[in-house]
Amino acid sequence: MIYLLGGSGYIGQAYQTLLRRKGVPFRNLRRAEVDYTNPSVLADLLRRERPVFLINAAGYTGKPNVDACELHKAECLFGNVVLPGYIAQVCAEAGVPWGHVSSGCIYNGARPDGSGFHEDDIPNFTFRSNHCSFYSGSKALGEEVLAGAAGVYLWRLRIPFNEVDHPRNYLTKLMRYERLLDATNSISQLDEFAEATFSGWEKRVPFGTYNVTNPGAITTREIVELIRRSGVCTKEFRFFESEDEFMRVAAKTPRSNCIIDSSKLAAAGIRLTEIHAAVERDLRRWRKTAG
Repeated sequence: MIYLLGGSGYIGQAYQTLLRRKGVPFRNLRRAEVDYTNPSVLADLLRRERPVFLINAAGYTGKPNVDACELHKAECLFGNVVLPGYIAQVCAEAGVPWGHVSSGCIYNGARPDGSGFHEDDIPNFTFRSNHCSFYSGSKALGEEVLAGAAGVYLWRLRIPFNEVDHPRNYLTKLMRYERLLDATNSISQLDEFAEATFSGWEKRVPFGTYNVTNPGAITTREIVELIRRSGVCTKEFRFFESEDEFMRVAAKTPRSNCIIDSSKLAAAGIRLTEIHAAVERDLRRWRKTAG
């Protein structure tokens, strides 16, 4: 039996879909039924039911975007820092291995040579390094809390997308925003992310941190051009003249725009689709959700 925390969220739903498709028995723990944010409650449950693995897709991202984390700092710290610490403690005591959905947004930019950040590069978009978003700072602090923990995977996600129109889908966001900031990023195809991370557990790859992004990097303008070619959205896309204008007009907190390297995952035998090909494919099969 697999335990899933945060199964009702955008990432958690992708895990539910994956586990059902694979026929893997799992239990989606709902806080209304079991308050897994209470360490004693979760510890008791783990001791009784002994799941073989636990996936933590719970966390606080802010809605509609990370600007909301600036207003709800206590909730953000609890979901992204305190809760993972609790889970690590009780999983260690119960001997349950687990995986934690972290974020590549703890980096900004790229390495000096222009290549992507590796898993062992020190995060540079954190409370300790510079003026970051509260969200990014909390995710970096969450990784610090888990540093040295045994039996855990840290899976770094970046800007999820797939072929289904959804407010959390990066492609949907680009189509709906009035103006866009041109930037270069690594991003993660949502369903491939869930598949790759769970595959790591199935293959029993070594525990540790993994950047789980589609290989390569892509600019906002490149994605917009792919959207135009697909015919999914034909509006005239407008861009901010600079990041300064974006911060002055549209944002409350700085954004992480970064390239991270996923070759460690590939070396473990788990490969995702090249990023341009993944975006183009998902736009070809684009579909609206009911309602």
